[in-house]
Amino acid sequence: MEFVLQTRNLTKRYKDFEAVKNVNMHVMKGDIYGFIGPNGAGKTTIIRLVTGLAHPTAGEYKLFGTRHDDQAIYLSRRRLSAIVENPSLYQNLSAYENLLIHCKTLGVEDVSIIDETLDVVGLGHLKRSKKKVKAFSLGMRKRLGIALALLGNPDFILLDEPMNGLDPEGIIDMREIILRLNREQNITFLISSHILDELSKIATKYGFIKNGNLIKEISAQQLEEECQQSIELKVSAPEKALEVLKSKGMANVTLDNGALLRINGDVDIAQVVTLLTNNGVTIHKIHQLDESIEDYYLKLMGGKQHV
Repeated sequence: MEFVLQTRNLTKRYKDFEAVKNVNMHVMKGDIYGFIGPNGAGKTTIIRLVTGLAHPTAGEYKLFGTRHDDQAIYLSRRRLSAIVENPSLYQNLSAYENLLIHCKTLGVEDVSIIDETLDVVGLGHLKRSKKKVKAFSLGMRKRLGIALALLGNPDFILLDEPMNGLDPEGIIDMREIILRLNREQNITFLISSHILDELSKIATKYGFIKNGNLIKEISAQQLEEECQQSIELKVSAPEKALEVLKSKGMANVTLDNGALLRINGDVDIAQVVTLLTNNGVTIHKIHQLDESIEDYYLKLMGGKQHV
């Protein structure tokens, strides 16, 4: 088990305000880690801590096994790239010129990597274009930001709200780029985002954060299992129906407010209808429910949140 990022009781305090509180998170090699929480929950602060843009008040983090206060941490940071909020782009230069300047800053001598990188992010048509960045769409600017991050050949990329403000086509483009880089180049991602439905299409693991506290870490498989399917039934004899279903081994059935039956899990509706009907229970209403990641998030956070 190889961890790219581990934090232990990571804390960041600004005067009397604790932005991050004793956070313990675990990002494994190959993860696409969806980092979810309301605005001001501490997501960006943690990204700033990991990238060295801020320093912990207490606790620690390890990057590729190296502690944040070890002199060798700068070597580990060479293996990551981050886009915090908006990428820094030269608005009056072309895509190629932006990448060329970044190559020189990084000491990359083989500039043929620029053409390859533009292809990877779907901007290959701009290789020789003089079109200035200020004329780019938001989606093009975000893809160019990913290209900048790739020039250092990173093993770990941290993205802060990469899909924010994008139209549906732009979101699909960004999603496909992330999946391709993860699959083909084995790049690990930590993605802070409030677009929960989109994260559910790419994330392999999630961290839910609220008021600076990491309240849950969960794999995508575990989340799928916990986002339960269920059916609700309104019947003529609720108590009798409950007894009948439990007698047939359905331990996951409950009676809400003495009137509404709920059966959690993957339920054979036809079997339930047959059992109840054969035992003289009339079904007045039946409704199938699928809990989404948004439903799970709201339940976990304790109500409606502004994310």
